[in-house]
Amino acid sequence: MKHILLFLLFCVTLLVTPALAQERRVTGRVTQADDDSGIPGATVQVKGSTRGTQTDANGNYSITIPPQGNVLVISFVGLAAQEITIGNQSIINVALASDSRSLNEVVVTGYGSESKRNLTGNIAKVSGKDITNVAVPSLEQAIQGRAAGVQVTALNGKLGQGIQIRVRGASSVSASNEPLYVVDGIPITSQSLSNNGAPTSPIADLNFNDIESIDILKDAAAAAIYGSRASNGVVLITTKKGKSGKTQFTANIFTGYSKPTRLRQWLNTAQYVELFNEARANSAALGYGGIPSQTSLNNRFTRYAAGDTLGWKNSRIDTDWQGQAFQDAPMTQADLSATGGDAKTRFFVSLQYLNQKGILVKNSLERLSTRINLDHSATDRLTLGVNLNVVRTANGRLSNDNAFSTPMQIVALPPMTPVIDPRTGQLSGNYTLYYNPLLNRDFASYNTTVYRVLGNVFADYKIATGLKFRTEWGADLLTQNEDQYYGRETARNVSTPNGLGVQTWDQVTNYTINNYFTYGKTINTIHDFDATLGTSYQQSQARFNSVEGQQFPSNAYRQVNSAARISGGSSGISDFSFLSYFARVNYRYNNRYMLGLVGRIDGSSRFGTNKRYGVFPSASLGWILTEESFMKAIPAISTLKIRASYGLTGNAEVGNFAARGLYSATSAGVSSGYAGVPGQAPAQLANPDLSWEHTLQTDIGLEYGLLSNRLTGEIDYYIKNTSDLLLNVNVPGSSGFRTQLRNVGQLRNQGIEFVLNSQNVTGKFTWTTSLNAARNMNRITNLNGQIIESGVGNVNRAAEGQSIGVFYIREYAGVDPKNGDALYYLNTANTDGSLNRSTTNDYNAAERVYLGNPNPTWIGGVNNTFSYGGVELNFLFQGQFGASVYNGGGKFQSANGDFFDNQTVDQLNRWRKAGDITNVPQARLYGANGTGESSRYLQGADFVRLKTVRLSYTIPSSITNRLKMNRLSVYVSGQNVLTFTKYTGWDPEVNSDYIAGNVALGNDFYSAPQPKTFVAGINIGF
Repeated sequence: MKHILLFLLFCVTLLVTPALAQERRVTGRVTQADDDSGIPGATVQVKGSTRGTQTDANGNYSITIPPQGNVLVISFVGLAAQEITIGNQSIINVALASDSRSLNEVVVTGYGSESKRNLTGNIAKVSGKDITNVAVPSLEQAIQGRAAGVQVTALNGKLGQGIQIRVRGASSVSASNEPLYVVDGIPITSQSLSNNGAPTSPIADLNFNDIESIDILKDAAAAAIYGSRASNGVVLITTKKGKSGKTQFTANIFTGYSKPTRLRQWLNTAQYVELFNEARANSAALGYGGIPSQTSLNNRFTRYAAGDTLGWKNSRIDTDWQGQAFQDAPMTQADLSATGGDAKTRFFVSLQYLNQKGILVKNSLERLSTRINLDHSATDRLTLGVNLNVVRTANGRLSNDNAFSTPMQIVALPPMTPVIDPRTGQLSGNYTLYYNPLLNRDFASYNTTVYRVLGNVFADYKIATGLKFRTEWGADLLTQNEDQYYGRETARNVSTPNGLGVQTWDQVTNYTINNYFTYGKTINTIHDFDATLGTSYQQSQARFNSVEGQQFPSNAYRQVNSAARISGGSSGISDFSFLSYFARVNYRYNNRYMLGLVGRIDGSSRFGTNKRYGVFPSASLGWILTEESFMKAIPAISTLKIRASYGLTGNAEVGNFAARGLYSATSAGVSSGYAGVPGQAPAQLANPDLSWEHTLQTDIGLEYGLLSNRLTGEIDYYIKNTSDLLLNVNVPGSSGFRTQLRNVGQLRNQGIEFVLNSQNVTGKFTWTTSLNAARNMNRITNLNGQIIESGVGNVNRAAEGQSIGVFYIREYAGVDPKNGDALYYLNTANTDGSLNRSTTNDYNAAERVYLGNPNPTWIGGVNNTFSYGGVELNFLFQGQFGASVYNGGGKFQSANGDFFDNQTVDQLNRWRKAGDITNVPQARLYGANGTGESSRYLQGADFVRLKTVRLSYTIPSSITNRLKMNRLSVYVSGQNVLTFTKYTGWDPEVNSDYIAGNVALGNDFYSAPQPKTFVAGINIGF
């Protein structure tokens, strides 16, 4: 019996082995032909059989081929399918070309990617090609006007300065409103480390020519995968990867210059003397006290003119101080990159050098950046890789907008004041009205140097068909040194007779570990699903040290160790950590019905022991109507998809120890010790129930394509309800404290977004247009009865029933034509509840009212591209509408002779005699006639800006081939070329840096305008 069984087994083996021998495994990667990015969810089918699979999140696949199979069919909705003969191949990589009949974009979703067609969330994508070689120093400015619902505001025109980004409005009153930035899967440090009251932008360290794509997660379905840090949106930055094939080099060099977008007109010497003589006389006639005599005023003019009486009497001295604030601003940027590899190893290497002068004197930015991205297929199952970016950024910085030493405040100096004192032949500040900022230009320095290493290492392992595991460790190591020196010539400003030096050192060590599984499968060709499950851990530690010294031997000694007296010092350490678990499941039925479920559990050291962990789920649905039979009869509609999502995200961007009871060895800079004995004192009341701010968001979207997708677009309506706002609440004095940070209050953002892309003309001559527009309405619905004020003169408010940062000021009513008094509306309450709209010349009698909103009602951008042959013209218009801006410097700059600051020329339209109709009150020295904080200085901030224009010519390939080049193009481009606005200040896109925050919005206080930049460059590929 035993021998019979062995014989039967042998026979079966002979029969089965040949069949098994003919089955073989084929692996490969499916990519987009346009940019070599992997396509997730592409179908790989053995023709003539039911054997098939789907690509994973990176476009990789593995399939077992049956004996009779010899052709693979690779397809993806929106791309042209391909049939590949297998033959003896075991590795088959396929690049699918675009099919103009469908939407074909692939977007990054966080821990993976997805086709735009299958997406049930809202993600705005900006291609790296769109921002290549844009002449701005920072990534945020490069994406301005390119993404619906994303407002980007530069605080002012200083290089390296902080940028404000709002994704679908502001979601917090006291916590951060900035989005989370994730580079190649790693959350990076984006908080400012500045120590002078004006924020800087750590994102300026990134070379955006290294970027493949920017994907902005806006709704809960897209952003909930990042849980407690996603309420303000998530910006996913994916850098360029290597491509198999011959090594390709690209070199790009451009050079150009910048100048202010706008200048203002100021009084010349004759006009200045006339105005202040008149103002003195008017005040004297009205009996004001403390008014100087005419002789005293003349002596003042002589002092301002450095002792030269004829200098002001004959207008021999007429200085353009505004011109002195600006400088020639050249810029040069050079990029060199290489990409290549084979089927096993691929690489991308880049090097960039940027050297740019700011439009303000002493302002500059220099960046040296290198990147190495490498991935290697160690086996058929294991891929290893590294993404590494090393950057050195040197920023020549300036004082904040509220300092007399900042260049823009130089406009306050009278025009009869000479730049050089003729008595000494030197620059001086002893005879000027205020401190002369040019002394800082010549005798001070403020240099911030950043060394940054940003990158990650990863391993992808294919466990089984469709199942993959990825582990990655990433780090963002940032070291910043701030060196400040102020020579003895600056004593009037720093109040130290022989120089002041300050050196500050900051270091942030931020690392992240991600481990997650992805799985994708197709069942019977109609059930498709993919899933992601993983964990993440992030820890960040920040250290700083600062030392101050005074009394330097000379300006040749600028390090603090040369100071005769060490006058101050401080140090500190702070850290936080996150432990997270996340999951995502996407299901598609019959290629038309879609369901998405996302969840994340976040634990953070920042919050109370009772609320250490939070859960952030979301759900979304999608329906592709054009896959239904009843839509086939409407050929004009190429694509029509409805999607909806609902979910919860959080905001954890508060102080690292906000929930804890803290003790301190100092209080308000004073030691808690006594009589030389060290001590400590309570500094903060603990709140074990402190938790994140929560945002529930609903999004309903429609995606469409018309006329074979010649027209495509999206329409989205959303509501974001934020609760548990983090606010300081009054507590009983018996606790020993005045306030405690608690979760109270709610606010709402509600809006609509439009995106329209069109192929207007096709053929040899092409014209494409991309338009986006968004409307957002922000309302605080509950603030626990609190009112929070901020801004220049506390003109901004956060209050229930109002938008965050709304202006709350007295209402200017113009000028009394009888006597030239400034008038204000009383706006006091009548007995019937209405407002008393009568006017008064008593500023204090008028009530403050809500008059303007710094948040725009509409934002948008329109991008057009024309091409013919090798010529391409591209231009982008960006704009905002419905916002107001408060010119906080107006009470000094346009004060009709109240202060001795130089005035804007519109003050010549002042009231002078009875019956004059004007909006400028009578000039009165020390009269405060119309200079109080009021709507006199509030204006509309609407603007339309030609943000970017670029004209390029690509040399025909018949010529470049002979030159052994793949590509050769030359171009000229401009940034901030034209600005259309009714705002009379320097720039409507502004938020003064020294007070910029959640509530202090739309303030202009001697803030520099945006630079207008023109460059010419050459791009070579070989």
